[in-house]
Amino acid sequence: MKKRILAIVVTAMAALSAGAQSRDFKLGEWVEIHNAILKELSRSYVDTLPLQRMQLAGIDAMLDELDPYTIYVPEEENEDLQMMIAKAYGGIGAIIFKPEKDGYVTIDEPYAGSPGARAGLQAGDRITHIDWVSVKGLETKECSDRMKGKPGTKVTFRVIKVRSGEEKDITVTRERIHLPDIEYAGMLNDTTGYILQTGFTENVSSDFRAAFLKLKGQGMKRLVYDLRGNGGGLLSEAVNIVSIFVPKGSLVVTSKGASTAPVEMRTTLDPIDTRIPVIMLVDGGSASASEIVSGALQDMDRATVMGKRTYGKGLVQSIRPLPYNGQLKVTTAKYYTPSGRCVQAIDYARRAEDGSVVHIPDSLTREFKTLHGRTVRDGGGITPDVELEFPTYSRLIYSLVVNGIIKEYTLKYISEHESIAGAKDYHFTDYDDFVTFAMGKEFDYRSSAKTLFDQMKAELERDGVAGAMTEELEALDKAIEMDKEKFLRLKKDEIVPWIEEEIVTRYWYQEAGVEIRIRYDEPLHEALTKPLIEY
Repeated sequence: MKKRILAIVVTAMAALSAGAQSRDFKLGEWVEIHNAILKELSRSYVDTLPLQRMQLAGIDAMLDELDPYTIYVPEEENEDLQMMIAKAYGGIGAIIFKPEKDGYVTIDEPYAGSPGARAGLQAGDRITHIDWVSVKGLETKECSDRMKGKPGTKVTFRVIKVRSGEEKDITVTRERIHLPDIEYAGMLNDTTGYILQTGFTENVSSDFRAAFLKLKGQGMKRLVYDLRGNGGGLLSEAVNIVSIFVPKGSLVVTSKGASTAPVEMRTTLDPIDTRIPVIMLVDGGSASASEIVSGALQDMDRATVMGKRTYGKGLVQSIRPLPYNGQLKVTTAKYYTPSGRCVQAIDYARRAEDGSVVHIPDSLTREFKTLHGRTVRDGGGITPDVELEFPTYSRLIYSLVVNGIIKEYTLKYISEHESIAGAKDYHFTDYDDFVTFAMGKEFDYRSSAKTLFDQMKAELERDGVAGAMTEELEALDKAIEMDKEKFLRLKKDEIVPWIEEEIVTRYWYQEAGVEIRIRYDEPLHEALTKPLIEY
């Protein structure tokens, strides 16, 4: 028996060794062929080789054969990577708007408490010079790069003030700007708290704890935790947030890689409240760390997850240094929730229009059990306990946003109004003025139906059959055609909330904009009426 076992072990080890040797051989073969091709091109190609473009294209094409999250970051893009990871940069703390290359830079949206705001920069102020260099002829990115810099350094702007038209110089000392992941924390009513979280960067769990305790102090008996659109971030921060709601030592997530043993991550901090009811809002934009938090609390029957199926990103990335200061963000493992589910989509190449997981038949998924025996399934993303209806927006609103019509109108509005009421009391009542403004702008105002009709008509003309259907096509075109003003007035109820949020944000900053969003957030209000899972 011992000899038989030994033979099996030796055979298995030999197979593994052979597999490793085969992989190493293939790798060596590939490197040798790659180098030979480059040498021959360098020696024989008719023109000068565009080596940098070839290098980046070759690397990108190679990594495209893997998963969407394994990417090469060259040295010149390291700052962008750090911004993505930490949501921090050195600068003045403002979003800028430069619609024309030969125009001025407009302060579109300063951040509350930022060095720019403290120095007196306001939404609508126009910048003509940055450190005495004219911004005319500069691209938006060039202007942004000149405004950014090492914290502690100074930058001077020549500014035309938004209402007075006064021209003055304003000097701002740059600081480390960190865009907060807790975008809003407040009470929806006397007993319901609401926390909106947009990322999982460093120390967000501490900010979440502070916000949670503040709301408890204001009488919170129930929490709405909003992770819609949250693309994730640091795994450790996700674990620390889960620790607020569950006993110390609870399993949150397990990562399993091809070359490492499974790693379990458990809560290491004492909880704050293991009984408060939690409504967790998710959608197709909730990914990665958002799915770890929602999946863990769902598996532990500690929250009622509501909304739409999440994105389905259950892959772990690590940053590896490369020569010449490049970096490789490489997928090294997969996430598994406490019940054993992998949240990674079965096929991450197949996505719905919003990027979320397409419908997966139950026959392709497996069942798992939550702490109290409820059935949950894998196959990609976290399926909510309660499905909510999400609003759909017309093609018109997208066109108004993409073409900057609402933004431009907002800047016009704030130049004409010294002040407005606070967010909770403000209501936009100048819709006729907006319609007049929009009527003077060029943008594609066709409805989705008219767009599809135009595409169909073009195809019929290409096929040579449109001439035989002239009367029918003209009748249908007339039926669905709508002039710009009529369409703008028809969609008033859809457009006004966007205008209100833009205007309020310019006067009262980002939290005020969220309060406007809450006012019109139908899925949120619907969630408050749904029964919760018994813990």
